[in-house]
Amino acid sequence: MRICVTAKEANADAIVEERFGRSPYFMIYDTETAAWTPVSNPVARQNGGVGPRAVQLLAGERVDAVLTGNVGGNARAALEEAGIDIYLVRQPGITVEAAYGQYREGKLLPFV
Repeated sequence: MRICVTAKEANADAIVEERFGRSPYFMIYDTETAAWTPVSNPVARQNGGVGPRAVQLLAGERVDAVLTGNVGGNARAALEEAGIDIYLVRQPGITVEAAYGQYREGKLLPFV
């Protein structure tokens, strides 16, 4: 599986970015290799409609699930259409690594 966590910086010690489409980075954890890969979000600073464009990027990265603070309606629809599960991180200031740990332990609920 490939799990994406929205991040303020390009490392697993970074704080989770609360806004999905505006996240400067996506940290992707591959459960098969146990490795993190940072992916820059080129649409983060563009005007409008960034959520669905960010989803296109993640679909190209073969992401199975996204962990983030908030997802807008258009991004949510695009994630659902792409078959990417959404999990909300509700703890302010949590690191990417810690958020993934909560996901792995079943402490994050799917966004339905």
